[in-house]
Amino acid sequence: ILCPPHMSPGGAPQVIKYESVIHEFDPYFNYRVTQFLSKSGIYEFWNWFDDRTWYPLGRVIGGTVYPGLTLTAGTIWWLLNSLNIPLSVETVCVFTAPVFSANASWATYLLTKEAKGNGAGLMAATILAMVPSYISRSVAGSYDNEAVAIFALIFTFYLYVKTLNTGSLFYATLNALSYFYMVCSWGGYTFIINLIPMHVLLCIVTGRYSSRLYIAYAPLVVLGTLLAALVPVVGFNAVLTSEHFASFLVFIILHVIALVYYIKGLLTPRLFKVAMTFVLTVGLALCFAVVAVLVTLVASSPTKGWSGRSLSLLDPTYASKYIPIIASVSEHQPPTWPSYFMAINVLAFLVPAGIISCFLPLSDASSFLVLYLVTSVYFSGVMVRLMLVLAPAACILSGIALSEAFNVLTRSMKFQRPISDDVLPTV
Repeated sequence: ILCPPHMSPGGAPQVIKYESVIHEFDPYFNYRVTQFLSKSGIYEFWNWFDDRTWYPLGRVIGGTVYPGLTLTAGTIWWLLNSLNIPLSVETVCVFTAPVFSANASWATYLLTKEAKGNGAGLMAATILAMVPSYISRSVAGSYDNEAVAIFALIFTFYLYVKTLNTGSLFYATLNALSYFYMVCSWGGYTFIINLIPMHVLLCIVTGRYSSRLYIAYAPLVVLGTLLAALVPVVGFNAVLTSEHFASFLVFIILHVIALVYYIKGLLTPRLFKVAMTFVLTVGLALCFAVVAVLVTLVASSPTKGWSGRSLSLLDPTYASKYIPIIASVSEHQPPTWPSYFMAINVLAFLVPAGIISCFLPLSDASSFLVLYLVTSVYFSGVMVRLMLVLAPAACILSGIALSEAFNVLTRSMKFQRPISDDVLPTV
């Protein structure tokens, strides 16, 4: 029923040749939810108890799904019908992923441009449009959470890097809103709220603290956490689970460093040493108190405050020991080496060159890209599904490598002296 024999899940060619179809079971469930949203409205959606899901127990849909995909497609359907473009809900759902794949390429261009210029951005966006790993999740009919989540992931990273480069509170606010959209769309938002604190801590340790770093991170933690708690499926998990504790710890460290720099600008060197002693004493006492509270909360949980999937990422053997249903899913298995070449193809050879290019010279934006790649490589090695998170990073680093190579190859053309009309031979 979901995919007739003559229609393999191949995306746009099958849609054009045959008919619109939703591939696989999770996308079909998302389609049912979107149908209900379009017919009954958003208030009924939040309180909808679906007795056909998890039969015979049923399921409260509004409080157990990430609503970003459903609300996005429902909003697009409502806008199109308001403009007298009578498309069905199914058609909108089928083409949501291809539309957002174009948005993801645009976001990739913006992110890479902030780090290495327009040429690298164009190369990265072009590669993302062709990489097999992302195509598998962005074909027509692939109506799953990743259809919009990858765009939200890349766009959040772009706004973070943009805020780092400009120090603009406007972009910092947009960054928190983009993070909120990512929280609504996919459980992989925890990758963002752990990767960005890691980069902030890296900048502090390497002596690259600045007011721009503070503006880029502090509003994200405060406003982003408040907005994330509004999503029913997340709720108080935004402040009570271990996936978020690293962001709060780095938030405290950042404020201690900011206070130190502020006091240093006000006091003489002798008074500054006295104040430093006091600040360090109070700061360490506060850190120990916070750590004690966190340890108490974590110790009271049988899983130490981590979800089953997060523990599977940190310990690849955890799921097979304690949660076999997670380990039984094929996309939760560790990938083989050929999987990398099937997923990112020749990019596996270009990524190392892109890493070297990021160090020439090293900036806050380029160091973030390197950290993004390293962490995504690790997580993709634990779970083959997260190859999708690696794909944008591999495209960005490969785009930077190709751009630098083209710059070297065309340098002679750039600096070639043009021939003026007065030196041309006359006949």
